[in-house]
Amino acid sequence: MLKLKDINIIETKATLATLPDSKLLINTINAYSYNTAQKDDLFADALSKGHVLIPDGISIVIINRLLRKQKMERIAGADLFDFEMNKLNTKGGKCFFLGSSEKTLDLICKRATYEYPNIKIETYSPPYKVEFTDEENKVMIDMVNKENPDLLWIGMTAPKQEKWAYTHFHELNVNCHIGTIGAVFDFYAGTVKRAPVWLQNLGLEWFYRFLKEPKRLWRRYILGNIFFLYYTSKELIYFK
Repeated sequence: MLKLKDINIIETKATLATLPDSKLLINTINAYSYNTAQKDDLFADALSKGHVLIPDGISIVIINRLLRKQKMERIAGADLFDFEMNKLNTKGGKCFFLGSSEKTLDLICKRATYEYPNIKIETYSPPYKVEFTDEENKVMIDMVNKENPDLLWIGMTAPKQEKWAYTHFHELNVNCHIGTIGAVFDFYAGTVKRAPVWLQNLGLEWFYRFLKEPKRLWRRYILGNIFFLYYTSKELIYFK
């Protein structure tokens, strides 16, 4: 079970510039992942024991302001993506996208090759399934290690991507930032439209996504927000 008191979440986008250029596992957290981690111990470990945790949800920002009086700002997975890609493009290097479909990866390649000309793009689309076999895991690990990228993005949707990266972290013989940013794959490829900037600034990006796909996302956002309030209210009482 994940407890906010047990995890360190970076507070501002400026903090990204201070991260060392070494092997780091970078995850994001929002209300959905927080709720999921209450009943998934491996996922809770992946979030709490990774090296960097980014507040990718306005609810996480608000609750941390209440709990710790932190001047925290929301840092979306897309913000992390933009920062890391621009940084790598400045010096040049190789980026590996692991996850999603061949179609999405092709779209990512076309756009990234144009926008980040100094970055060589490598990709791999793993089988679409709940769990990978040992052989499938080895294929992915071997491909990443062979390419030895300067930046590794993993997009398999939460909590699968975080658990995979955490479980196989020490088998990935790379010296780079490893970011789990599933939704950003679709945003960047253009297969899913992101909320307008003004809604992002208001912390209502989740509401935009809900309006676009209410049948698929109502449990995640309507019931999920209720569970989030329930879990965090207990933490608020604890902190007091």
